[in-house]
Amino acid sequence: MPIPKDVRFVSFDCYGTLIDWETGAYDAYQKEADRDGFTIDRAALMPLFLEIQHEIQGGSYELYAEVLRRTAVRSAKEMDWDLEPSRSNFLPNSVPAWPAFRETNAQLERFAKKFDIGILSNIDDKLLGATRRHFRVDFDLVVTAQQVRSYKPDPAHFKECQRRIEGKKGWVHIASGYHADVEPCIKAKIPVIWVNRHGETLESGQKKPDADVKTLRDAAKLLGVA
Repeated sequence: MPIPKDVRFVSFDCYGTLIDWETGAYDAYQKEADRDGFTIDRAALMPLFLEIQHEIQGGSYELYAEVLRRTAVRSAKEMDWDLEPSRSNFLPNSVPAWPAFRETNAQLERFAKKFDIGILSNIDDKLLGATRRHFRVDFDLVVTAQQVRSYKPDPAHFKECQRRIEGKKGWVHIASGYHADVEPCIKAKIPVIWVNRHGETLESGQKKPDADVKTLRDAAKLLGVA
């Protein structure tokens, strides 16, 4: 699907696209591990965190705070860090402190002047509420995993968004996660801009998004708002 010329609604994934979850999560892990004199290897943590989280989210639905607690326990075990399960709250408790990317607020303000904007996020309502304090704009629509009781790449977020905006016409989704957001958008024929912050290369057989950009500012330029 080409990027439509008559864009009216722009949705965003939150964590990785607007919020620097990697820095936030790593800082939380290291702060807790410091209590035990243990050092966290960030390069090892990130893929491990994503793999374990994805596996947990693939089971029966539970609140994202619980997904994070279980991810903390399992990832610590994999890294040979002796973390008591009773301490796993450090991870969901850290979410309100996960920072916005430097560019986020300026670009969101530009988007909000021209379009209705929304968030489609794999999180629960309470944690997203805490995260939204980092933003200087309000959102016209919010769809969380808690609302649809499933996690992307399951299409429920996108179906609910489509229902609430009454169709796909004039809608563009912007996200950093290829597996969670870009693939389901391609399947549903929703125009999608991939904010490919890490310069990932697609494997053979993976379909290209409608646009591949490095930053949120680049996405804003594509839509004529930067």
